[in-house]
Amino acid sequence: MITDAPVQQIIRLEEITFCKYQLKTINKEITLSFPQLLQLRKNVQRLTAHHTLCEIIDTDNFVLLCVADKQHLIYLDIPQLLYLGEEVESFFSNSKPVLV
Repeated sequence: MITDAPVQQIIRLEEITFCKYQLKTINKEITLSFPQLLQLRKNVQRLTAHHTLCEIIDTDNFVLLCVADKQHLIYLDIPQLLYLGEEVESFFSNSKPVLV
């Protein structure tokens, strides 16, 4: 059984510069622009909806997620998908001051 500790080490989302972000998985480091990050958030929210999660669990127990304008493909099991959803949402909920 997979615990939260290994999942946290596998998936991380970091800000590189003002509108550049990096998604780090176990075997990839994917650079994302802000629109790509928004698209990732939308896809993860769609996949982590209750009815979609139940469907995934009933069929495959994993998802293949296209990231960064379909340049990268990520294989995620259910705990990793849920952690990615938490990581992305916490990234958007932590507001940082910006000088305009």
